[in-house]
Amino acid sequence: MKRILTLYGEIFRISINSILATKLRSILTILIISLGIMALVGILTAIESIEGSLTNSFTSMGANTFTIQSRGTNVNIAGNRYRKKNYSYISLQQARQFKEDYRFPANVSISVYASGASTIKYMSKKTNPNITVRGVDEEFMKVPGVEIERGRNFSSIDILDSRHVAIVGQEVANKLFMKNEDPIDKFINVGSGKYRVIGVLKNKGSGFGGGPNRTVYLPYTNVAAFFSRPNMNYSISIQPYDPKLLEAAVSEAEGTFRIVRNLSATDESDFNIEKSDNLAKLLIENLKFVSLAATVIGIITLIGAAVGLMNIMLVAVAERTREIGTRKAIGAKSSEIKQQFLFEAILICQLGGLFGVFLGILIGNLVSVLTNGPFIVPWGWILGGLVISFVVGLASGYFPAVKASKLDPIEALRYE
Repeated sequence: MKRILTLYGEIFRISINSILATKLRSILTILIISLGIMALVGILTAIESIEGSLTNSFTSMGANTFTIQSRGTNVNIAGNRYRKKNYSYISLQQARQFKEDYRFPANVSISVYASGASTIKYMSKKTNPNITVRGVDEEFMKVPGVEIERGRNFSSIDILDSRHVAIVGQEVANKLFMKNEDPIDKFINVGSGKYRVIGVLKNKGSGFGGGPNRTVYLPYTNVAAFFSRPNMNYSISIQPYDPKLLEAAVSEAEGTFRIVRNLSATDESDFNIEKSDNLAKLLIENLKFVSLAATVIGIITLIGAAVGLMNIMLVAVAERTREIGTRKAIGAKSSEIKQQFLFEAILICQLGGLFGVFLGILIGNLVSVLTNGPFIVPWGWILGGLVISFVVGLASGYFPAVKASKLDPIEALRYE
């Protein structure tokens, strides 16, 4: 046992000296391997974080909520019975008509996006240009499950009169106002207008894009008047009072909105009904393609690194031919020479793997910070990255190691 420990201690010492003797080549190889591992671990860690953020964001909307949205594009196939659709967007008139006609026991809310990248100002302070401005009605705070911590909700008068009032998310309030300062009745600049803050939302935790925390809500009638643009597209959110009646509520909503859109019995519905949990599942499903792309990029990079490492090890065998001959002449076995070169290749790959895992976790969680997602320590991918590095080192170092072990000591000592 002592002899084995001494042998491997000597192999480790020689490997370190060999790597230090060819610093530039070793560093370049380590960097190539670390890039491959970083691509795998970094992107997959980021995806895990985004998945968690999406789940948190959509959970805050309420599991029994669904939304009627524009399909976005109209495709008419010649020869079928579907007539040409008149609308690709949901107009304000249609949204109001639906809310008036829908008889199912549920909260119904109209909303519209005014801007997805606004800067909100209060006196000399301002937010980053990543604040969402959204127009809503007095029912909206009930539908997505957000809660008002301070102040009040919009009133029907606020909506009817298109008043310049606003409800701000917790992150917006923290950015604009001092810790002990009450935001209520303060005037903030949203776009080109001044709005009186009437409410502050309760912190809902981090969500994808900041969620309600990073949003300013205005009366949708005010948005229609002061943020108007052609074909402004409205959304309708519905939350049945009884969650068990969700499917019935969806069916009733589709029938009612088909009438609002003047669709006949043979027409295809030209709008989408999305459940809040289905949206999250759909986005998470699409992230799998990104995961696949990351895996392919990482594998291609690692294959290139393996080929490069094999060439470096073959060059090392040629440069150290006399050293190999000397070691064999004083009693080193062929198996020890093979282990020596295999160990060097594996050591280089493990160093690259450790560095790649570190960079991957760093980059993955940087994305997590930007998307307000949870901090992820991907233990599975950490272990996987190190195992992959070991396999790459073993595969790329085996042929040079075998070649080194088969060198004839007499011929090796004559090598110039």
